Amino acid sequence: MDDVVIGIDASTTAVKAIAFARDGAELFQARETYPLSNPAPGHFEQDAEHWWTALISALKEVADRVGAERVKAISVAHQRESFTLIDSAGKPLIPAILWLDERARRQVARLSAELGREAIRDWSGKPPDPTPALYALAWLMEHKPQALAQAAALVDVHAFFVHRLTGRLVTSTASADPLGLLDIAHGSWHPRLVEAAGLRPEQLPELSAPGAVCGRLSEDIAAVSGLKAGTPVVAGAGDGQAMGLGMGVYGPGKSYLSLGSGVVSGNYSGTVTTSDAFRTLVSPTGSGFNLETVLRSGMQLVDWIVRTTGSPSAAVLEKAAMAVAPGSDGLLVMPYWAGVMSPYWDGAARGAIVGLSLDHEPKHLFRAVLEGIALEQAIATDAMEEQTGKAGAMIAAGGGTNSTLLMQIMASVLERPLFVSPVNEAAALGAAMLAASAIGWFASPEDAAKAMAAPPARQVDPVETLVPTYRARKAIYRDLYHATRDIHARLGAA
Repeated sequence: MDDVVIGIDASTTAVKAIAFARDGAELFQARETYPLSNPAPGHFEQDAEHWWTALISALKEVADRVGAERVKAISVAHQRESFTLIDSAGKPLIPAILWLDERARRQVARLSAELGREAIRDWSGKPPDPTPALYALAWLMEHKPQALAQAAALVDVHAFFVHRLTGRLVTSTASADPLGLLDIAHGSWHPRLVEAAGLRPEQLPELSAPGAVCGRLSEDIAAVSGLKAGTPVVAGAGDGQAMGLGMGVYGPGKSYLSLGSGVVSGNYSGTVTTSDAFRTLVSPTGSGFNLETVLRSGMQLVDWIVRTTGSPSAAVLEKAAMAVAPGSDGLLVMPYWAGVMSPYWDGAARGAIVGLSLDHEPKHLFRAVLEGIALEQAIATDAMEEQTGKAGAMIAAGGGTNSTLLMQIMASVLERPLFVSPVNEAAALGAAMLAASAIGWFASPEDAAKAMAAPPARQVDPVETLVPTYRARKAIYRDLYHATRDIHARLGAA
């Protein structure tokens, strides 16, 4: 039987290879972790060979469990913006520079001045920010020009894997796009951005539409992975876009909200539109675009509050915070512990806790953090929906959906019901949907999503009595960044 596809999710911490059936049911999951290096302040790196070792180990475990003869195709979702440089033999020349990396802030300012901030945003779909690889590549051009000049190719995680699996140097447009080098309107490498990165055109992978077969598993790799030689390797997408697809968001009318370490939301747009209010990304279906907002401090900020207050657990704090009145007795939190991307794109911004008094306790701070995350999301959603119109349904997933209080606050601040996805591995499922479409199980990625996405597990409605309080609070919160912006810039320069 050939009734299985494998979706791969290569995240910042691990590779997961998951076998899915035609109805989207998860049959078996293998997970292999790898380390993260922080060799200098603001520098975050990994050894790409660790990615590869983890992938082969995970694939072999899946093949052993479900049977190689059942696997019809594989596809890759992965941490976005992360990249390395390889030589002609496919070996990494430098440690992979990750999406978390902030070493290139000076290059962001330089390229914004040289090319024009709005031009970069409108070409690439991404307002200038250290996250896209463009700026780290410019840093390499200044600090390690020999490595950049000698490299046979620049590869994102997708291209690195596909090259090793098939021998072909090819990546998906929905994987290359977050690098910040793509002409988003035309789905091709942008000459001015490539030049600004210090690259030559021949150093770039071939581009393939997501959901297209970009190669087949080689004999050598089949032998070590346990899979069949010739198994199709299907072009996937970055993990954020793939996650939305796995949650069943693939066209107009729905949006997704991922409540993980960071908070990511996305709406579909049929046409190219760019703005500081969001990032514009190639849709994982290959048709249209995803407009995406990102709050870097999500559930990791909740973990920080638990550690900092010395509380036994988030559950203990949440139970106590349930008794705190909405508005946290005058506390307001701006959750920019890791700076801010959309809509301000200000790396100097930092978190703020406003309104503290001697009456406040950890439970007040905990509730105020949840309210701050929700208020920030509400402002981001408002700005995005000015372009797309209000989505008929918002699908939520991620660890934050396990917090009853956060979901209650989020629904009330957003003033809409939230439909909670039961899918734990949405990015891998999104990749599997692309694989299933490529091999003809379904006519399109959209049809694959309709068939393989699980219906919502539950619905969280706004609490009517909370809505007026949070509506008033949002009007105050909206001014907080502007009130503190210059102070944070001065602190950063002091």
